Amino acid sequence: MTEVASTLEIACTESTSRQAVVGEKLDVFADIYQDEVNIAIWQRLLPEVLSEATKKILLERPKLQISLSLSPKNAYEILIDSLGTTSECVALATDITEIVDMFCCLFDLNYTGLRLTALDHAMCPRFHVDRVPCRLVTTYIGSATEWLPHDRVDRRKLGPGSEGKSDEKSGLFSNADDIQQLRQGDVALLKGECWEGNEEAGLVHRSPQLNAGEHRLLLTLDFTNR
Repeated sequence: MTEVASTLEIACTESTSRQAVVGEKLDVFADIYQDEVNIAIWQRLLPEVLSEATKKILLERPKLQISLSLSPKNAYEILIDSLGTTSECVALATDITEIVDMFCCLFDLNYTGLRLTALDHAMCPRFHVDRVPCRLVTTYIGSATEWLPHDRVDRRKLGPGSEGKSDEKSGLFSNADDIQQLRQGDVALLKGECWEGNEEAGLVHRSPQLNAGEHRLLLTLDFTNR
């Protein structure tokens, strides 16, 4: 057993285990309430009309940046005001509205904080945890979020613990095969450090590296008071 593998084994025994749940139906999200779950993934295939719509929007607005606080009741109207009234914008606004409604219903929220961001680089290139209760992420275009299973992480190597070394060389994980990645179109709930009872078990994840000329359209939803 290698030194890195031994470190990982020790780290795992010092904290409660966590696991991922994956499903092709929306009801997989209810599993996020289970103590042992820190990521719930709805594996969905984007309808072709939505895929083509988002491609066109990104082509026309490669620097798209939208940050809003909205509710299920006003989400569609606000998104149309921000995106526009073309058929492509309507298709995207409709899909996002449905996701907002689901997210707010699941967590009994009146509002959610939304970010819709066009990227040509890795926004958060280092593995990290979020200091939030739970965050929804989905990538409409491009490479999607990378994450590490809880039992393959030595959390002492996060942040300053890396001693300036890259994720791949710090001992944070054993080998490249440990890295998991969402698919384009997948919708995932990432349980963070501020979820009660999930301290030291927030999902470890990072943005994917993008190739030259590659673009990504990322949607995130967060808890918010307004």
